[in-house]
Parts: sequence; C-alpha cells; structure tokens
Amino acid sequence: MSADLRTAPHGLNLVIETRSGRVILGRFDSTNGFEVVMHDVDVLDPAPGSDPEHYIRETATYGVDVKHRDYAFEASSVVRWRRLGEIEKLA
Repeated sequence: MSADLRTAPHGLNLVIETRSGRVILGRFDSTNGFEVVMHDVDVLDPAPGSDPEHYIRETATYGVDVKHRDYAFEASSVVRWRRLGEIEKLA
C-alpha cells in the first residue's frame, strides 16, 4: 500500500519495508508520525541483492516467527507497507 502508515488498522499484521531493505513483519500498534510501534515481530535483513518476497509469502502462509514482543523504529524509514493477510500464500 502506498497510503500513510497512520491509516493502517490497529492490531492487524503488516509487512513493512524500509529504506535500508529491512522487512518488519508483525502486529501494528501505533505511530505518532515519528516512531512506529509493533508487537509480535519478526525482522528480516535480507542479503544485498536478494529478494525477500519468498520469505514474506512464507510468513503469510505459516504465520509470523515472533522474535520481538515489542519493536519500535523510525517512521521515516518506511518505504511501503502491506497487510500480511493480503499477501499471496505459497502453493
């Protein structure tokens, strides 16, 4: 989605892609425009040049592999966000 992250539904699992390439998957709590707070989060730092889409689809199929109960990061780092439930699942 290209909409502002402040419009994301509270409590929904999201896939957030950042400027550094980091992918954050987890339950959206809130943002104040400066910081984003999420819960039950997995963080993927893909190798340079690799495509994280397979991992995202795997997570959509099997669920978030929770590595952080609470996770906060800069809102300015967000490039794109999507609802995890709308990601195509593995066959």
